[in-house]
Amino acid sequence: MTHTSRALLKEHSMTLGYLVLFVVLSFSVENFFSSANIVGLLLSVAQIGMVACTMMLCLASRDFDLSVGSTIAFAGVLGAMVLESTGSVPIAIGAGLLAGALIGAGNGVLISYLRVNALIATLATMLMVRGLAFIASKGQAVGIADESFFAFGDTVVLGLPLPIWMTVVCFIVFGVLLNHTVFGRNTLAIGGNPEAARLAGVRVERLRVWIFLLQGVVAALAGLILSARITSGQPNAATGFELDVISACVLGGVSLAGGKARIFGVVIGVLIMGTVENVMNLLNVDAFYQYLVRGLILLAAVLLDQLKTRGERRN
Repeated sequence: MTHTSRALLKEHSMTLGYLVLFVVLSFSVENFFSSANIVGLLLSVAQIGMVACTMMLCLASRDFDLSVGSTIAFAGVLGAMVLESTGSVPIAIGAGLLAGALIGAGNGVLISYLRVNALIATLATMLMVRGLAFIASKGQAVGIADESFFAFGDTVVLGLPLPIWMTVVCFIVFGVLLNHTVFGRNTLAIGGNPEAARLAGVRVERLRVWIFLLQGVVAALAGLILSARITSGQPNAATGFELDVISACVLGGVSLAGGKARIFGVVIGVLIMGTVENVMNLLNVDAFYQYLVRGLILLAAVLLDQLKTRGERRN
């Protein structure tokens, strides 16, 4: 095998692995390959896929965000409450997105300008925002009665629900942003070496704030879509969501050490996470075992990232 062939195999090993997994499951698991299940699978990973696009930028810049699950819940609750009080879908959506932007920008300021460790900053935000969701809703689901808002979550376009198309758009937009813009190149630069990027003229602190702001907006959008799909704003929604998103990104080749990310790899990582959960549901695997499997996937993703990083250092 030539050096080029080995490099290609290494680069696309996860994609090939997923294709093999998909074929095996199609023949071995009843109803897996049915059109209804495939659409359901894509719909189940829509929110993870959207948020993974911006989590990819956070990880590529050597940061991460543990508050996305809480942001999803709070944006859904706030959107439902604003809709209930104003009766305006655009205002409700705008309020949710604005809240997400403020949460994300707040994380960015804490991490970039106040030098708070990303783990501590986003963990604190995760707890505070989740608390705000429970306080605002008084611990209860906020029902949505406006059918026009439901269209945000269940409109079918060309045979696929709108959330799937929105996820595809996110993959395209953030893929272009990462690979073909100064913003993307600078994001990878500060993840690779923040001080070198600063000396090269990159405004590192401001860029990090923008990355977290985008993260907050996309998480809020996912929360609004989720509330439209389940017809209510749930303060306990998306618990543990951030770990699924980070797992998907790391499985897709995004380095926890920063400076390395591929949007196509993130797509594959998202599909792996969704496929495993989908199959466990089809096989009626107990929820307790599903938690165990998700934890093992996260551990495997981190170990894989460590092995890749060590291999690159040796080379």
